[in-house]
Amino acid sequence: MKQTIFVVEDDADIANLVKHHLETAGFAVRVFPSTNSVVASAEAAPPAVFLLDIMIPGGGGIELCKRIRQHSALAMSPIIFLTAKVSESDRVTGLELGADDYITKPFSPRELLARVKAVLRRFERPMPPAVIKAGEIEIDSAGMRLTVRGALLSTTATEFRLLEYLARHIGRVFTRDELLDAVWRDTAFVTPRSVDVYVSRLREKIETNPEDPIYLRTVRGAGYRFEVPSAK
Repeated sequence: MKQTIFVVEDDADIANLVKHHLETAGFAVRVFPSTNSVVASAEAAPPAVFLLDIMIPGGGGIELCKRIRQHSALAMSPIIFLTAKVSESDRVTGLELGADDYITKPFSPRELLARVKAVLRRFERPMPPAVIKAGEIEIDSAGMRLTVRGALLSTTATEFRLLEYLARHIGRVFTRDELLDAVWRDTAFVTPRSVDVYVSRLREKIETNPEDPIYLRTVRGAGYRFEVPSAK
């Protein structure tokens, strides 16, 4: 069965070009010129990837990304932003909102397909089944479920994979490049800054005080490590 990609793009020429190259590569494609019916369509048949233009009628790609990430059935779906914005701050903003990648216009068909396939490989790679318990955190690898202080939390697949990898190696310090290789693997289009963004997002979800983390610790000049706080 072909994997379906939702392309949310109001520029008909770009949308048709993206659709053509994705279909040639073997994907099924649905194009949406606005954000209005995207979530309802995804509820009926979830896509393998969302490709979202940031500047789009009906609320914008950023707002649509937020809605997808807040939707219990769609929260872990891969999201790639398509945008003409190219600054590092724009890229970081996209990642902070929950995007898994960020493609700037103009882009080549080869880059588009490479980025889509890279994200899909990241999401489809199975993890060894395990339940990791650390302090008030429980990580169910097989079910990709994160429970913190008794509450089931929503994460993206990339967030979950990063946390699970660090928690599997309690106390070990990883550089950003090591984490990119282990979690992202396809690092040609991902920067070490992405790791910082994802760590920050995870701290917001698992730490009582994200400004003073007890689980995801920064090791200055080195990288990050996962620690289990001692019982008081």
